[in-house]
Order: sequence, then structure tokens, then C-alpha cells
Amino acid sequence: MAEPQEIQNRPEVIIFDCDGVLFDSRKANRAYYDHLLNRFGRPSMNETDLDYVHTHTAGESIAYLFPDPGQREEVLAYNRGLDYSPFILLMELEPGLGDLLQAIRPAIRTAISTNRSTTIQAILKVFQLESFFDLVVSSLDVRRPKPDPESVYKILNHFQVRPGQVLYLGDSEVDAQTARNAGVPFAAYKNPALEADLHFHSFFQLKDYLERTSWTIRKEPIIPAYGMTPYRKGGGEQ
Repeated sequence: MAEPQEIQNRPEVIIFDCDGVLFDSRKANRAYYDHLLNRFGRPSMNETDLDYVHTHTAGESIAYLFPDPGQREEVLAYNRGLDYSPFILLMELEPGLGDLLQAIRPAIRTAISTNRSTTIQAILKVFQLESFFDLVVSSLDVRRPKPDPESVYKILNHFQVRPGQVLYLGDSEVDAQTARNAGVPFAAYKNPALEADLHFHSFFQLKDYLERTSWTIRKEPIIPAYGMTPYRKGGGEQ
């Protein structure tokens, strides 16, 4: 990872991952996918399976858990009619999130980049978080989900900011790859093993950091030619 080369007082936009950052959702993910597996006569997930579904889209996760194409189609059909609301109640809001969002808004704008699809809006509604995020980009809003950078490019274009003006907060290697692919600074959340520009173990720590100190960002790389192109002020400014 490139050495820090610029100093900025604070990010213009913070991009949050959902699962593992805004919420502890492992219990909900285990219950949901185990329900599908058991419904179709397959054993419950092991820890490797749980790690996979934690960071991938529902479609990718079902394909991973149900390798037989015929059975997979049955699962997808069943899943379309499944009520997800009982599983939302198993999710736990990350401590300190509400305090952080109230403290930084509206000075810092907020976005979500998630590989969830139809469930993210219902989750935000249940936890009364809808008004705290200026933009939500789910896997339904892009052609290529994370770790492809398309969701981040969409956020950059929406807010008309450069890559160096945002901070991406995630907890997984998929998030780290997404940030690297998009050329934006990455902060690892509760995962010290990840390579990152910054590490935070709680939202209380992040709130304190944003209030009291400048933060270091990397020099912006050249954006790949494929996919969406982020907005840049000043014409050819990098």
C-alpha cells in the first residue's frame, strides 16, 4: 500500500459497509442461511461458510452453499417468498453508531456500500437509521458487486468528490479490496489483520479521532479505465 502523502482535516464523505460494521449480523446470517440449508436437507454452515456469506451477495452465497444448479433454482424460488423480518431482529446495532452519526452529520456526508440486496432498506427502517445516510448503494444498484469498485465510483459521482476526500470503513478483505480497487483510503473496523490506512476498534474511537485530529490519506492513484469514472474537480487534477 502506498505511503501517506497528503493531510486532510477530515473526510468529506464516510462510506460504511453494513455487515460487521453497522451491525453484528453473524447470528442473523447464520440463522437465515441455515434455514435455507436445513429446509432443503443440507447441513448447517461451518465457520468458513459463515465467513463467506458474511461478505458476499445473497445470490453468490446461495450459489456457494447449493452447488447443484437444479436445487439452487428451487432455493432461489423459495427464497423469493421468504419473510426476512425475523432475521433482522437477530441483528445487533454496533455500539456508538448513533452517537457517531449524530456528531458528524451534516458536516460529513454518509453513505453505505453493501453487498446486501433487498434487505438493506428494511434493516435501516427497523433500526430507524434511514435519515442518517445520504446514499445507500446495494448490490441491486450496480452491475458488479464488491470487491469491484463500481459501488464506490457511484458514491464518488453522487457527491462529486475525489477519491482522497472519502474514507471507506469496512471489516473484511472484500472491503479492503474494494477500497484498493477504487483508490480510496481504507479504515479497517475491528479487524487488525487487514492492511489499511487506519484501524478502529469502535465507533467511539472513530468519533474521537474525527473530532480531535487530522487524518492522513494516500495520494490518489489513476482510476482504471473500465467501469464508471469518478468525478474530479479541476479537469485533469489527480
